[in-house]
Amino acid sequence: MATRRTTKPPKNTPPAPVVCSPCDGSGMVAATVRVGRKRRPVGQQDGICLNCLGSGTAPDA
Repeated sequence: MATRRTTKPPKNTPPAPVVCSPCDGSGMVAATVRVGRKRRPVGQQDGICLNCLGSGTAPDA
């Protein structure tokens, strides 16, 4: 009698980390730069995400 070929059970993989919503997992957020007396916007500057502190994963997960 021939041996039966069985499939291996799937390995337990750890769950994927939850992505931070303000920075979408990049760790960087854009902040508008304002200048002048009337505080007009002139551009954007990248900064570290204060929600996840640059890690890109949600802090409450």
